[in-house]
Amino acid sequence: MTPLRALILLLSFLMTTSAAAQVESFAATLDALWDFDKPAVSEECFRTEVKKWPTGSAEAQEARTQIARTLALQRKFADAHALLDDIERTLALLPVHVRVRYLLERGRTLNSSGSPQRAVPLFAQALELSEAARDEFYAVDAAHMLGIAAPPAERLGWNLKALSLAEAATDARARGWRASLYNNIGWTYFDDGKTATALDYWEKALAARQAMGNARTTRIAKWTVARGYRAMGRLDDAEAAQKSLAVELAQAGEADGFVYEELAEIALARGDAKSAQPWAAKAHTALKDDPSLAAKEAPRLARLAAIAAGQPAAPVRRPAAPVKP
Repeated sequence: MTPLRALILLLSFLMTTSAAAQVESFAATLDALWDFDKPAVSEECFRTEVKKWPTGSAEAQEARTQIARTLALQRKFADAHALLDDIERTLALLPVHVRVRYLLERGRTLNSSGSPQRAVPLFAQALELSEAARDEFYAVDAAHMLGIAAPPAERLGWNLKALSLAEAATDARARGWRASLYNNIGWTYFDDGKTATALDYWEKALAARQAMGNARTTRIAKWTVARGYRAMGRLDDAEAAQKSLAVELAQAGEADGFVYEELAEIALARGDAKSAQPWAAKAHTALKDDPSLAAKEAPRLARLAAIAAGQPAAPVRRPAAPVKP
């Protein structure tokens, strides 16, 4: 190879690496605007971000994919699809990275609105594109969404695929997916009746969350481990963990209906319906206005209301982990 050819190749590599780094930097900056507990607030943050960029630019369009996601989380599915339709019209002119994010948000909107079968091909396409582009964080995201939306028999395989991608990643953000994936894999095993294996994964998720230092997600991981304790009949351990969370929340001036719900269920598991009543009442008060629960898990809310009133309560499907999508 001639010295000139070598120099050209080196410059090409450096330019490609620099461009990829800029894309990842903007994506990370964009993702830092998220507050999944407050999608309407996040929507305004992303709309402000869009105004900083030329109309139709890759940055503006990428930010708009996240506005669509905020709309879907607010169950404004028609609005989300309309925005994604507008982005789709310029998709061929946009970088692969933005096309991946479009596919992810179109798929998430379909999945959240009750059409997982239509979402799966979009997540699969996002995975294929992101792997080819070595877009590690969003490759894991796509595989993890397949682990949620795919038919039940396929979910574990997709979650394990996502975990293998996260563990092999050089990108720290992509490796950060491991905690969520341990959680999801645990729920998959739990649904299959393999509670001990589920608990093993949830304990890994808790360790990962503690290492990451985010108080909110660490509390969710603690809740999930305690849910595993209840399922295994370790009621004293479950109660101690959930009561510790209740104290922690009170000290932070926060409430969490999922914690109160579990304390009610633990009391019922002991045959103590009277002790369950006040916890169920607190849980119902905290959760009754959650639009996602009202839309998807009305029997769960009805069960809490019945327990609070001291009435017989119909059993419901296991409660999902209180994690935002």
